[in-house]
This record gives sequence, C-alpha cells and structure tokens, in this order.
Amino acid sequence: MIEHVYRRAQAAESVDTVLVATDDTRIQEAVTKFGGKAVLTAGDHQSGTDRLAEAVCDLKFDLVVNLQADEPLVNPMAIDLALKALANNPKLLMSTIRCPIETPADLENPNVVKVAVDTEGFALYFSRSPIPYFRNFDLETSQIAYRHVGLYAYRRKFLLHLASLKPTQLEQTEQLEQLRALEHGFRIQTVEIKQEPVGVDTQQDLDRVRQIFSAGAS
Repeated sequence: MIEHVYRRAQAAESVDTVLVATDDTRIQEAVTKFGGKAVLTAGDHQSGTDRLAEAVCDLKFDLVVNLQADEPLVNPMAIDLALKALANNPKLLMSTIRCPIETPADLENPNVVKVAVDTEGFALYFSRSPIPYFRNFDLETSQIAYRHVGLYAYRRKFLLHLASLKPTQLEQTEQLEQLRALEHGFRIQTVEIKQEPVGVDTQQDLDRVRQIFSAGAS
C-alpha cells in the first residue's frame, strides 16, 4: 500500500521529491526495495505533522505535502490543488482537501473525518462527529457536509513552527492533528474535489481497496 501512495505522489505534476518518513526499519527497507526514498525518524512522535517536521527540517523546499500512507487511491490532482492554493496566495500557511459527503453512513462514521468551512473555504472545525447537525433539511439536498481528505500542504517554516507547539485539547480529544493549527488561531484553506478517494481505516476498507486494484485501478 505504501508503494501505491508513493507512486500517486510521484504522479503529481507539482511534486519534485517524494520521501517516506517512518520510525520502522521494515518500512524503510520496503520503500528502498521498490526504489523509493525513506528517512528514519524518532519513534515518539504523536502525529504525522510532528514526524514530517523532523523529516524536512534540513530540506530547502518552501512547500511540503503531508500525504498519509492510508490513502492509496488519492488523486494526484488533489495534491496539485493543495499546493496550488499555497502557491497562488503567499499569505496562506496551510491547505487541505475536502469532498462532499453523500451518504448518511459516512456522516455518522467516526473514521470519516468531517470538516465545516466558511464562505471562503477556510476550515471552521474538523470532527469525527457529524457536522453540521441537520435539523431542518436532509443530507441529500445539502451541499455543506464535507469529508476531509487526509493530505495537507504547508509552508515548511510554518510546519516547523506548528510542530514546536504543544498538542492542544481538541486535537487530543478528537485525535485530529489539524486541530492544533485551528486552536492556535491559524487558518487552513480547504480545496474541494468531487471524487471521494477510498482511504483505509478498517479491514473492510482494505478489502475494498484490494478489490479496486484487482479490477484494474492504476
């Protein structure tokens, strides 16, 4: 699965270098075996943000993407869109991706992270709980329920600063690392895509992804 994610990242037009950050030598060896690049990090990081900050602290790139290894079907275009948001606006520090939620089951599923946004697409909050609460209308007629896609683009200096901050209460409660940025008053620009990628959070998800690849997904 890591190789699939690696190849997807390589396919993004705006990505120059792909690097796997891990604290497991077995993963490092697997990446090296298929011709990829990997770096070992400390084993006590509490989030991917913190691990990524260690991995890129000495690199010279201005923009960095955090793509999680449980997104083997992520569209390379989504990576490009997240990076484009930062490239087009020097004031932005961080961006991410969202897509519409289309089923009540996804809205209720705690493994599907939800995001509420303002009129300009900036994240108001991320949660494992259903947001927003549909009091007077249903999901099928709305266009305001969004799933968060697990990738982030950062300015490298901001990433290092974010990782230097202590984990926050909401971050620890929801187990969502992006809440650290919001709790400290930083804005996260979200970019909408229409096609929902299939992430792997459960065995059922993994079985579904395997079926998709068996059917010929590239």
